[in-house]
Amino acid sequence: MLSFYLVWSLSYFTLLWWMSRFWLENVGSAPIRSFYPEVTLMVPFRNEAKNIPSLGLNLKKLKYPNLEIFLLDDHSEDGSFQLLQKCFEDKKNVQVLRSPGKGKKSALEHGVALASGEIILCSDADCYFPEFWVEKMVLPFHNPEVQLVAGAVLVEGKGEFLEIFQAMDWASILLMTNYSFAQKNPLMCSGANLAYRKEAFAKVNGYEGNREFASGDDEFLLKKIHKLYGAEACCYLASLETLIKTKPEPTWQALVNQRVRWASKWRAHSSISHALSAAVAFLVQLVWIGSFYLISLGGKGVLAFGLVWIVKVTSEKMSLGKVLNSLGSQPGNLSIIQTSFVHPFYVLKVGAGALRGKFTWKGRGN
Repeated sequence: MLSFYLVWSLSYFTLLWWMSRFWLENVGSAPIRSFYPEVTLMVPFRNEAKNIPSLGLNLKKLKYPNLEIFLLDDHSEDGSFQLLQKCFEDKKNVQVLRSPGKGKKSALEHGVALASGEIILCSDADCYFPEFWVEKMVLPFHNPEVQLVAGAVLVEGKGEFLEIFQAMDWASILLMTNYSFAQKNPLMCSGANLAYRKEAFAKVNGYEGNREFASGDDEFLLKKIHKLYGAEACCYLASLETLIKTKPEPTWQALVNQRVRWASKWRAHSSISHALSAAVAFLVQLVWIGSFYLISLGGKGVLAFGLVWIVKVTSEKMSLGKVLNSLGSQPGNLSIIQTSFVHPFYVLKVGAGALRGKFTWKGRGN
């Protein structure tokens, strides 16, 4: 067992080092071009009254010529619809619309049907947008082969451990996302920072085949477009210019519930690579938790336990720290160590919740 964990920890280090190399290759500022296609920005929302003031300020500061904005209400019960109507009553390019159906996907499909833009850009109501975000996100569409562009998302934190933990967790998602795009087999993306051609959305029949899932408006669409158009049609951007900041979940329970909702759609993925990656991520954390058994072996076991966890923490500081540093965030060493120890148990709790498939979101259960 001692030999296994020593080999395991070195393999883990090598894997993260290898994946982080691709982050360096792919991350950077987008080239400057005079390219301004018609864009419709869509922000679906449900019960977001507390976020309306910041959303209004963020949308009003966006710089892009003739930007059409749809704010899509998914049957809010807290007055969000009325607040947004008042906020944008003097903005002719902003429409606050009620979704005729139930759920985020229904709201988005309603918006796409009404959109005049050839490019659809999506985000969420609790997000912060860079001033020139729209311009930078649509630049890859200058290439007619590109059908979908995914961007990075990171939590906006104040330095508390729960917020730093979420930033580290997001960094692991970004690292894996970037690597999968670089390998021409994209596994995931975030609907909080996603753009695609309206024509491509129509050709893959939107969310047909997965409307029953509360989550997945991003990943299922990515998979469909990748399957129809090929790997070169999907692009990933991860620079500060295209980075979307989102608010962290306020409690551990809220965080776990959010991640369970995201992970619960695993049953709907037909691709073996997606199911395999989820299973591997789960098993990796089981192995790390199993390493605590080394302590019971005394002497050499305790020494081996300390060594393999030093390698684990160092690996994550090197790779995830690189991701966060490139996006303007610098977690402290203590936070990295704490996250490294907590994360395996957190992943197992989320995984168990996803297997049960039970969660609540915005007052709705699945």
